[in-house]
Amino acid sequence: MLLDNPTLQGIVEGRIRVVFRTWQKPTVKTGGTLRTRMGLLAIEAVDAIRMQDVSARDLKLAGLRDNQELKECLAGRTGTLYRIRVKHAGEDPRIALRNQSLTAEELPKISTRLERMDKASDSGPWTRQYLETIEARPAQRAPELAELYGLETKPFKQRVRRLKELGLTESLKVGYRLSPRGESYLKHLRRSKTKR
Repeated sequence: MLLDNPTLQGIVEGRIRVVFRTWQKPTVKTGGTLRTRMGLLAIEAVDAIRMQDVSARDLKLAGLRDNQELKECLAGRTGTLYRIRVKHAGEDPRIALRNQSLTAEELPKISTRLERMDKASDSGPWTRQYLETIEARPAQRAPELAELYGLETKPFKQRVRRLKELGLTESLKVGYRLSPRGESYLKHLRRSKTKR
C-alpha cells in the first residue's frame, strides 16, 4: 500500500487514522505492519465497506472533507472499497539496525544469509561486490550502478533492497551508501582474508 507524503505525515502526527483503498485483494492485513519512509505503521483493521456506509467520522479520520473528495481520490480504480485503520508504530526498525556495528554473535548469521543469497543467484555471488561498489560509489544513481553489472535498474534495486533489509545499506536521495553495519561487515571480511 503506497501512501503519499501528506498522508504519511498526517498518520505520524495522529491527524489521520483511516485510509481508503480500492483493491481486487487487500495488500495489507489486520494486525500487520507496513514499513514506510516515515516509519512503521500498525494496521489495526482492514474492512470491506460500501461507499454509502462511509461515515462522516471515517472521512474526518481520513483527512477528507466529504464523499465527493473520497470518490475523486479513488477515481479510475476498480475493485472492492476497503477502510484501513492505521496508526504510527515508531521508527523503521532497519534504521536502528543499520546504525549498529555487527557483534561477534551476529557476524556468522549475516555471513550465512549472504552466502544463501549468493548461492540462490543464477549469475553467481554478488553480495560482497554490491557492498564494495556502494562503498566506493556512494550517492551514485542506481541506473549507473546497475549498468556496471549489465543489469536493468529494477533487478539491481531489488538486490540492494535485500541488503537494506539486513541493515547493511541505506538509501539516499540519490543512490545509496553503506550503513555503519555494512561498513563493519566489510571490515570483518577484509580482516578474515588478511588472517588466512
